[in-house]
Formats: sequence, C-alpha cells, structure tokens
Amino acid sequence: MTKTAKRRGRAAEAKVDVREWAAGIRLSAFSVIMLSLVVLGAWVLVPTLGTFIDQRQKIAALEASVQVSEEQIAALEKERERWEDPAYITTQARERLYYVKPGEVVFLIDNDLEATDLPREQGPVSDTLEEKPADWMPQLLRTLVSSGLSDTAAVTQ
Repeated sequence: MTKTAKRRGRAAEAKVDVREWAAGIRLSAFSVIMLSLVVLGAWVLVPTLGTFIDQRQKIAALEASVQVSEEQIAALEKERERWEDPAYITTQARERLYYVKPGEVVFLIDNDLEATDLPREQGPVSDTLEEKPADWMPQLLRTLVSSGLSDTAAVTQ
C-alpha cells in the first residue's frame, strides 16, 4: 500500500456518521418529559428570579433610607431638647442675635483679614540648628533711618 491509500483509509475510519450516532441515543418518554419540565421550569423561574433580586435591592435601599431618616429624627429631637433649656436659649440669643443684658458692654471684632493675611499654622520645630546667611548691616541701616524719620514715637511697655 502506498502512503496516499493509507491516508484515505484513515480518513474513512475517522469520519463519523451523524445519523448512526443519533440513532444510538435512546431517549425514553420519561426522559423527554423530565427534560421538557426542566426547560419549562427554567423558562418560568428565570424572570421571576430577576424580579425577586430587583425587589430585594429596592428593599435594601428603602431600609437604608429609613435608617438615615431615623438618624435625622434623633438629631432633631436632641436639638428640640436643647431648645427647652433656658441657658441654651440665652446663649443662642447672645451669639446669633447679639442680645446683651442691661449694663453689659459688648465688643464685636470684625475679622476683616484676607485669607492670605491670616497666620498660618506653625510647623513642627526642628531639633537641628540651621545657620542662614544674612547680611545684617543693610537691615540695621534701614531700621535706623526709618526710626529717625518717623513722626511718632513708639511707646514700649
């Protein structure tokens, strides 16, 4: 035999007839009924399951909303209890409406500084000593000239 003849023989052996294979499968009526019931059950339950999951998510969202509302109610009740205290009412009237008792003198300080002019928070203090080069002579001369030319004297205590 030649190589081509061997290949043809193997190809013929490798081919499977689908009709023979399908004829080999034997399904009973019970198997067909059970398979159709499984398919029908899946067809009925899948949309219902999706609806169930969607409703559970909505319930969870509504429960979270109720929890937030209950916390707000508790905060408002606490606020109402504070307003029943005469000392709290007096404090709020003084702070919000600038009410004063007779004979009191109130000083209002208007914070008119720009945000850039406000003092910055102090950074941590370093443990190491740093020496910065500075020319102190021009600074001394500026100080002497400015103090000699000023019209008013600074009062020190």
